[in-house]
Amino acid sequence: MRPLLRLTFGIAFAAALPLHAACTRTDARADATHAHAPPAEARAALPEPARWDDSDSDGIPDRAELRSFNDRESFRKWFTAIAEGQFYETSKEWNAGQRDCAGLVRFAWRESLRAHDRAWFLRMGEAYDHVAPDVRAYTLERSPVGEKLFRTSTGSFAASNLSDGTFSEFADARTLKDYNTRFVGRDAARAVAGDLLFFQQPFVQKYPYHVMLFLGRSRADSGAAADWVVYHTGSSARDAGEVRLARLAALARHPDRRWRPVAGNRNFLGFYRLKILD
Repeated sequence: MRPLLRLTFGIAFAAALPLHAACTRTDARADATHAHAPPAEARAALPEPARWDDSDSDGIPDRAELRSFNDRESFRKWFTAIAEGQFYETSKEWNAGQRDCAGLVRFAWRESLRAHDRAWFLRMGEAYDHVAPDVRAYTLERSPVGEKLFRTSTGSFAASNLSDGTFSEFADARTLKDYNTRFVGRDAARAVAGDLLFFQQPFVQKYPYHVMLFLGRSRADSGAAADWVVYHTGSSARDAGEVRLARLAALARHPDRRWRPVAGNRNFLGFYRLKILD
């Protein structure tokens, strides 16, 4: 477990939060090569043929969206718990080549959809509890889009998207924002656990987007605070970066105004909700 002194409770700690300009783009192949191949019986048990509707025209097929309240709540609990867990002890299942801000979101998203059985806990490590029932609509191995969970272009969904490269196992921060989430607002009061926060730093020419994951409550805090976020700093020429846990109240006083998650900061793009939960 990492020392809790790294938690960001106030401005003294916020000053020590250099966010490496934005997420670096990691190799898309690393996600694919590290993914667990499903057993033969899982590959054989494909979903029954069905219509590929996209009733809200958001680019995500209805079959990939979590339609029930219980499934959405289960996903949110796993999603936030797995992401926060990387702060305390980075799982060996998270490919080292994928450890950046968007990589944290992809990893937690993917693992949230797995069956959380004994084998999963043995693979992931000791820092996890059974926080919720599994999502019932589908597991990652039986996902309607396979392990290519992330849309990479605009438009409503068409069945041809399953084979034309529209869906991918990889998505950088901008792809997550543009094609896999919808804008909620710039007011933290509208955010719920599992929402994402995005920043854009135009001075970073190559990878200007950065993403954080809103937790609400944190297991590290026994108090009433419900404004916790978790994020990876991204790598730099000096180091590989790290996962950090912070409160929005502290980040709102960050010495570099460009990283303040407040409505008056034009570099803060706001809170966004996963389309599969919407």
